[in-house]
Amino acid sequence: MNDSVKDEFISTVSHEMRTPLTSIRGFSQTLLNSWDKIDEENKKKFVKIIEEQSNRLIHLVENILTVSKVNAENFVLKKVNINSGIEKIIPMFTEQYKFHKIIFEPMVNLPPALADEDKFQQVMTNLIDNGCKYSEEGKTLTVKTGTENNLIFVSIQDQGVGIKQEDFSKLFQKFSRLENHLTSKTQGNGLGLYITKQIVEKMGGSITVTSKEGKGTTFTVYFKVYNEEEALKCSQQS
Repeated sequence: MNDSVKDEFISTVSHEMRTPLTSIRGFSQTLLNSWDKIDEENKKKFVKIIEEQSNRLIHLVENILTVSKVNAENFVLKKVNINSGIEKIIPMFTEQYKFHKIIFEPMVNLPPALADEDKFQQVMTNLIDNGCKYSEEGKTLTVKTGTENNLIFVSIQDQGVGIKQEDFSKLFQKFSRLENHLTSKTQGNGLGLYITKQIVEKMGGSITVTSKEGKGTTFTVYFKVYNEEEALKCSQQS
């Protein structure tokens, strides 16, 4: 990272941190200075805001640390059962998003992929969570696996708000958060998709997106099929 990029990154991080920190300080000072004058309902409301902004700040710091780690970390690429990996994490989302319908359509006899197992699960978690967050309750999210052009793919298709054509270029940029009517209801800092793309590419894969505004979005991630020669080459390069 050159100095100008580093300066821009630090400036953006500082800006992103300022909002939650300002809220935490403001509501804390109000409670301390006016405790006896504030009714119980408003006390609970202020404490809830402090909790939400604290969680937002923690999430931001965790993602910033992840950005740093992705750029420096060596991935362990090995034989990964994609279907099994997805089956492990879907129950977490069916519990968290009870009013969404999550469908998994695995390809039978899907060959193993060349990937880092932990990082693969991080990618799937980011994309499935993203699809649920930006879909109204009652909508369906479909996860499919298959093969295409000698690659393994995983597609995550939602029935959410979709993405405007002019916003496609911003999707995978740091701190880019697209505006829609669900944005204000969800916490985010615009690093999730950036991190996801970086991880996928470090595993030798790629990610694409198609979307129609108001109809939904499909993210498709492609991985190499595992073979020992490719795995050995990757381990020597890391």
